[in-house]
Amino acid sequence: VTSPCKILKCNSEFWAATSGSHHLGTEEAPEFCTALRAYAHCTRRTARTCRGDLAYHSAVHGIDDLMVQHNCSKDGPTSQPRLRTLPPGDSQERSDSPEICHYEKSFHKHSAAPNYTHCGLFGDPHLRTFTDTFQTCKVQGAWPLIDNNYLNVQVTNTPVLPGSTATATSKLTIIFKSFQECVDQKVYQAEMDELPAAFADGSKNGGDKHGANSLKITEKVSGQHIEIQAKYIGTTIVVRQVGRYLTFAVRMPEEVVNAVEDRDSQGLYLCLRGCPLNQQIDFQTIRSAQATEGRARRKGPSLPAPPEAFTYETATAKCREKLPVEDLYFQSCVFDLLTTGDVNFMLAAYYAFEDVKMLHSNKDKLHLYERTRDLAPGNTAPSGPPPTLWVALLCLSQCWLCLL
Repeated sequence: VTSPCKILKCNSEFWAATSGSHHLGTEEAPEFCTALRAYAHCTRRTARTCRGDLAYHSAVHGIDDLMVQHNCSKDGPTSQPRLRTLPPGDSQERSDSPEICHYEKSFHKHSAAPNYTHCGLFGDPHLRTFTDTFQTCKVQGAWPLIDNNYLNVQVTNTPVLPGSTATATSKLTIIFKSFQECVDQKVYQAEMDELPAAFADGSKNGGDKHGANSLKITEKVSGQHIEIQAKYIGTTIVVRQVGRYLTFAVRMPEEVVNAVEDRDSQGLYLCLRGCPLNQQIDFQTIRSAQATEGRARRKGPSLPAPPEAFTYETATAKCREKLPVEDLYFQSCVFDLLTTGDVNFMLAAYYAFEDVKMLHSNKDKLHLYERTRDLAPGNTAPSGPPPTLWVALLCLSQCWLCLL
């Protein structure tokens, strides 16, 4: 269905009218201001039908910024846009246009760079949300990871062992919604032992629209690792098959993350809100049981013995081979080896952290730690002095007051 919002037309007319004049001299400023007023007039005409459109609001803010930068008056003549001609053989510009199909070039051409966030799901299953919250969850069956105005991601988790509450991701569905003149709706599906390098219709890009190449699938390792670039929303998705199960990681601008019309439904959006409380597993309690009993115990009856039994010591040693820092990725690895006995879960934790290093925009937040007081030394985050130090300081201060 063709969108009634005509912001793409406004954008194209403005860039056509100002092509080659992004660095206008003083003598050309009036011409630029004339084109800018025409741009503003066009956005006002389409305002009613563009309510909630991310590109529209970005354009409006961009116009205001340019008006101030070039000292343009809001009152004055407007111009008819002149046609922009492409130099011969400039196929790259044609394939990338309109600029609305490149997030950083269009939405943020005249404003600060976007703030990117990361979400990942791996193992039995462990979730890192867009707010860097780390959870271990049950979430058996189908659950939505992402559900916003631009795409929907759903995972299906199935039991790893018969009679076990340990689950892992066996199916992944990603729906890229049709977006203006950039992409048609595309569906990507992956299952155990089937990680295709194409969308469900066999295509590898966004379809027949002018900006189709702003959505692409790239196969990194056949049957094991694919990457999807959705430039029109500034998003990168990494899907892997490690052993029999799937991992998911995404890098997405914050404003795209929050582009949800129905705010009441965000509670089911795992990457944003995390797992429901009744689906969360007390990671710390179970890890303590693993250390003392040599195997995981979940709520309810004991798990059946895994096919390849790990002790806490052998699981720790195995995980340290790939994850030398004892953060939550390391602890997840130990947890999964004791729960499943499957060494591929060690690789899932390793690759999940490798994806974080590639996708997370804040390199100071790559590692996550449990902020509890009863962890062994070296496993806690440097979040302030330990409680014993506070007690010592308090005693010293009291003694000093007595001396005074």
